[in-house]
Amino acid sequence: MIHFLRISLLFCLVATATAQNKPLSNRIANYTIDVVLDADKKTLFGKETLIWKNTSNDRISELQFHLYLNAFKDKNSTFMKESGGQLRGDMMDPSKSMNLGSITIESMQIRNGETLTKKIKFIQTDDLNEKDKTVISVPLSKPLSPNESITLDINFKAKLPQIFARTGFADNYFLVGQWFPKIGVYEPAGMRYATKGQWNCHQFHANTEFYADFGTYKVSMTVPKEYQLAATGIFQSESPHTNGTKTITYLAEDVHDFAWTTSPRFVISERQWKHVKIKAVMQPEHSGSTERYFQSAITALTYFEKNLGKYPHTVLSLIDPPVNGAGSGGMEYPTFITCGTAWGLPKGFRFPELVTVHEFGHQYFQGMLATNEFEESFLDEGFNQYYEGRIMDENYAPGSQIDFIGFTINDMETSRISYITMKNPKITEVFRNAWEYPKGTYSIMTYTKTATLLKTLENMIGRSTMDEVMQTYFIRWRFKHPCVRDFIDVVNEIVPKRTGNRFGTDMNWYFDQVLYKAPVLDYALKSINNIEKDSKVSGQFTVERLGDMILPTEISVQFADGKQELIPWNGEEKSKLYKFDKAISSVKVDPQNKLLLDLNFNNNSKAVDPSMLVFRKYTMKIMFWIQNMMQWMAGIA
Repeated sequence: MIHFLRISLLFCLVATATAQNKPLSNRIANYTIDVVLDADKKTLFGKETLIWKNTSNDRISELQFHLYLNAFKDKNSTFMKESGGQLRGDMMDPSKSMNLGSITIESMQIRNGETLTKKIKFIQTDDLNEKDKTVISVPLSKPLSPNESITLDINFKAKLPQIFARTGFADNYFLVGQWFPKIGVYEPAGMRYATKGQWNCHQFHANTEFYADFGTYKVSMTVPKEYQLAATGIFQSESPHTNGTKTITYLAEDVHDFAWTTSPRFVISERQWKHVKIKAVMQPEHSGSTERYFQSAITALTYFEKNLGKYPHTVLSLIDPPVNGAGSGGMEYPTFITCGTAWGLPKGFRFPELVTVHEFGHQYFQGMLATNEFEESFLDEGFNQYYEGRIMDENYAPGSQIDFIGFTINDMETSRISYITMKNPKITEVFRNAWEYPKGTYSIMTYTKTATLLKTLENMIGRSTMDEVMQTYFIRWRFKHPCVRDFIDVVNEIVPKRTGNRFGTDMNWYFDQVLYKAPVLDYALKSINNIEKDSKVSGQFTVERLGDMILPTEISVQFADGKQELIPWNGEEKSKLYKFDKAISSVKVDPQNKLLLDLNFNNNSKAVDPSMLVFRKYTMKIMFWIQNMMQWMAGIA
């Protein structure tokens, strides 16, 4: 009875807060959770009330939930089989039970109605691994009608894993993510790719993140009294108890996830930027990076507000993990991001800035544009990687990633290098379920090739047109679940209006190549010659298309008399000869290097007197390989 009274009171508080602010989302999934952390046993005891609304026109006779922590239950889960017990270089030893994580639903009941506990069954929506326990189906005796809501009371127990993949514990540091029974997304016919009403509730894979509906979260977390705490949303209250614990409550509105962290070692400081209170939750040994976190967060806030739209929340927490909890770093949740740094890191190594800028960007790409990260991971990570490159290169260059004793590496160039140095860049298309990418290609396709194809698109259509595309896409689809078709529709709406028929009636030809297929782009200058006949000199050159991707470009011709000509080339011919009635000194295809998808810029140009050109070309090659080596070293650090 006390539990239900408390829940009723909390929902009254939520309703009161909601009434004061117009909802930004449809608030389909709304949670009230009371959770107690046993810090010694690394265990959570939770009481969850979920109010879920059927916003479709379907009668729904089944609910589906994610139980993400069961990915760490044993070595037989799909996550562990696919990952081999590692993520981003961090390893887990599944032979030690203390390292493992799990979640158990102890009871589930419809408020004032049917008990569902014994009806719960595990399902495998993506593979035939019957030992995977990350998704459950819950049949309903009475189907849920259109516009009807259901209230579920759920008791659960969760064991946190030792951190190696986003969530868990490291000594007395806890990063609690993917930690509660979480309802999937019901997609009615016409939503994204659904041809009929269906649950979209995928298993937890090694290379997948998340997908959920928006709602409100009222979460009360009980932790040891000496622990500090930060969480998604806005702090509401703190209540001490006589047993050496305290309960801290946070409220978050118009979000699709909730994460929190707690530790007795945190050093917390705050900074105000316009309407946003930024909180840096630091390890004491990393205090030297506090200002770097603040400044990079402000840089990102400022850039996104100017170029996409206003950050809608009033809080942002920057969480700094300890070294032995680094597996929880570089992760995003609504109003709450985990960063990363190291003691004594020189300012020229801009890792804290890069991680903060990137993770903040997810407040837009996935935080508001809540795409399906299981099925279209590139819409989140790749679009965000594109903006990371813009922000870093425009605010920290030269050397936006590394600027050390005269050696510099910029952000966008590392994205391009990552793609063009693939052993087989034709191995897979970008548009693919995240768990189905060939081994070793997920991060390139999802992050860096996507960023490169977006930057190439920007270079082709112009920055102002690209900004209009991105702003229109953001405003139209924020607090919804867009798919890539929705983005392409915006491109096809905006680009012809701004560029006429320069690229045709739509840009489908571009996305067919860079997104749905995997051709490669490689333009080259095959030869250049000057021919003297009858005291007259004529010049000619031959361009080649070595790859099977076709993008329009330009050819810059420098004549011996000092004049220059810019020639448009549709890039369709496998080989094309150009002739002129005067001598040529040099020729370059794509003179401004707009087409970043081109695998080899070094074969784009030739000169009649090649001495300086050769010197420059080989200098570029040497720098290319140095940069590639440095990127590899950074990846294993």
